[in-house]
Amino acid sequence: MAAPDVPVTARTTVITGATVVDGSGAPRRHADVAIEGTRIAAVAAPGELAGTAADRTIDADGLVLSPGFIDMHAHSDLQLLATPRHEAKLTQGVTTELLGQDGLSYAPVDDATLAGVREKIAGWNDDPDGFDWSWRSVREYLDRLDRPDADGGRIATNAAYLVPQGTVRALVMGFDAGDPTAEQLARMQDVVRTGMLEGAVGLSSGLTYTPGMYASTAELGALCRTVAALGGFYVPHHRSYGKGALEAYAEMIGLSRDTGCALHLAHATMNFAENAGRAPDLLALIDAALDAGADITLDTYPYLPGATTLSAVLPSWSSAGGVESTLVRLADPAARDRIRQDLEVTGSDGCHGVTAEWDTIEISGVRHADLEPYVGRTVAAIAADEGREPFAVFADILTRDRCGTGILQHVGHEENVRAIMVHRAHTGGSDGILVGAKPHPRAWGTFPRYLGHYSRDLGLMGLEETVHHLTGRPAARLRLDRRGLVRAGWAADLVIFDPDTVADRATFDDPRQPAAGIHHVLVNGVAAVDDGRPTGARAGRALRRTPRGTAPRDD
Repeated sequence: MAAPDVPVTARTTVITGATVVDGSGAPRRHADVAIEGTRIAAVAAPGELAGTAADRTIDADGLVLSPGFIDMHAHSDLQLLATPRHEAKLTQGVTTELLGQDGLSYAPVDDATLAGVREKIAGWNDDPDGFDWSWRSVREYLDRLDRPDADGGRIATNAAYLVPQGTVRALVMGFDAGDPTAEQLARMQDVVRTGMLEGAVGLSSGLTYTPGMYASTAELGALCRTVAALGGFYVPHHRSYGKGALEAYAEMIGLSRDTGCALHLAHATMNFAENAGRAPDLLALIDAALDAGADITLDTYPYLPGATTLSAVLPSWSSAGGVESTLVRLADPAARDRIRQDLEVTGSDGCHGVTAEWDTIEISGVRHADLEPYVGRTVAAIAADEGREPFAVFADILTRDRCGTGILQHVGHEENVRAIMVHRAHTGGSDGILVGAKPHPRAWGTFPRYLGHYSRDLGLMGLEETVHHLTGRPAARLRLDRRGLVRAGWAADLVIFDPDTVADRATFDDPRQPAAGIHHVLVNGVAAVDDGRPTGARAGRALRRTPRGTAPRDD
């Protein structure tokens, strides 16, 4: 065990007696750890730091000290600012989040694009009255994340950002379908390049969401080449997790191969009845690409249901032009009949090419107060209780809630979830929706569920490997500078937890429950959770890509 190689001064926290699982996958070891300011000052043999002057000493005997968890698929873009305590993530040990997911977020925009995006993803993020939307560029958004409030607090976790391809397309072409002209495509490349130069780490797409889904493979390829030239990576929510899922994955892997752009597959899974037990087919596809030299990672959440908006189920043609255009079509008898045909007979591209199974679609959150009694109930159950057809209920909710309704989709398969989470390219991501009356419990429980249920209780992965999936491996994908491992000189983003009791307590009936067994969480050296209780401290920062493709040093 190396002696301290960073001077330890009086302004320190010393953690004694810890079982250090350092995030690299290496075997656990006993060590004492000293923190000075925002950095780990020393990782030393037990007792070696005895007598060190410190502001605080934490006795971690019997507990595990690991890097803070990195959420590779977060929807905290707005809630980090609107609900700044951010206890959903801090209480499960998350210290860094990757934002800008699924091709839809709030920068870069102009006034019209921002208005459309706000309404389109209100079911993910809410759209609070009186909120300050003063940014427009990626740089301005990241600056906003870094701006201290009147109390001196910043954001609760660190945050990296992806340029959202659907938002870029809307900025250049609007929310309608169609192929870009050469000038429009060049403009989209310029917008993506600017966003990367302003600090974004890569590009995301939502290829079952409009307007991103209107992009051809060639259009996506042009943007990926721009990202690859700047050392970034591409994060697609690809075209289907249902019918044709393997073909959709293959398109993304081919795109990565042809453009030289590193690939991170968002919430990688195989859902719906036709994909039960087919995870090995997906993993064989990924393994073949990795063995051929591809740079691919993926993330998953450890639950079966997915979560999205009710409007996402619509066929793409009916969502063209944004929310107002969609509502007009829902009110038009001919268009409404065509929507019903796509949903119940043909299969909707918004529903991953399958027909809507109304008994799997559960309302999780609404914007209109009169619809609150529907929360926690499936469309099929509501229809049966009211003596109506499920499609009529679906269309009525969308209309009354202005397409702002959140849903759970109960379409996953346990054997697929388990097979994918142990893969060599896997990382953890919550895909957590933080708003709504009954959001998916993954927003509060993802990381302790990996550690407790799947690692400790089921034994699918050892503790060291599980922590590597949640820390060191995602940090390497993000190219974070001196983050994601317990090392002297590295960022003091740390979690101290009890390996025997760590567990998710959030349930589908009661989703906003903090995890068990998370004792301490430090973000940039500041205690965000102390003895199991959130402190309210907010010491996170925006992690910006530099010309080297890394996040900045924080010395």
